[in-house]
Parts: sequence; C-alpha cells; structure tokens
Amino acid sequence: MIDVSTAVDFSRGTDGLLPVIAQDADNDRVLMMAWMNEDAFRETLATGQAVYYSRSRKSLWRKGETSGHRQRVQEIRVDCDRDTILLRVNQTGAACHEGYESCFFRSVAPQDASLRVVDPRLVDPKDVYGK
Repeated sequence: MIDVSTAVDFSRGTDGLLPVIAQDADNDRVLMMAWMNEDAFRETLATGQAVYYSRSRKSLWRKGETSGHRQRVQEIRVDCDRDTILLRVNQTGAACHEGYESCFFRSVAPQDASLRVVDPRLVDPKDVYGK
C-alpha cells in the first residue's frame, strides 16, 4: 500500500477530511469544491477517477456514479501545507449537481449582494438524477 502521508497530511484536516478543488485541466476553470478522506484519495490515485467523501451520506462519493458526469484526473497538486488538494480534471458533462458546468455559476453583485446566474445550465437535474 502506498504511503500517502508524504503527499498529503490528513491529520491537519477536520475529522480526517481535507478540502479539494476540482479544476478543468483544459481551461483552468474551477468546477467544484468537495472533501476527501484518505480512502477517497487512495482510490483516486488507484483509478484516475475523482473520488470524494460525502459528508451528508458519510461515505465515498465516486463522481459521476449516478449522473455519468465523471472527472478523469490529469494531475493532483497539494498546497504548501499539504492540507488542501487540487485535482486538475477532464470533466464529462456537468460538474454541478444543479446541471451547470461549474458549481460557481452565480455572481454576487457588490452593491446589494444579490445573486445572478451567469452561466447556462447544461442539463436538467431531473433528467440526470430522476428527482
């Protein structure tokens, strides 16, 4: 088994979880933020597919398992403290569960903090998740 402690320091996280940013490897767009535990990190390394930890389900979340909107990992980077992970990925379909390319599809107006949708929706979540 690979000793991942040389790459990342899960002891610095909260409840063994570290934040992960997924970034499009082709255009550098930030797609989403999620959490990873050591098991998710190991599986990501082993498979080349993004695997996260779902705090609400308290289990591994294999990105695209339900939707088919997978993330193929091209590169893994860590920050200077080794407690934040950056995945540079090739995204298939929408990264956001609301059907957008990125989870960051809203802009905040500085005048009144109102929200404005600034990106087109790629898919209807009802068609993907059946809800």
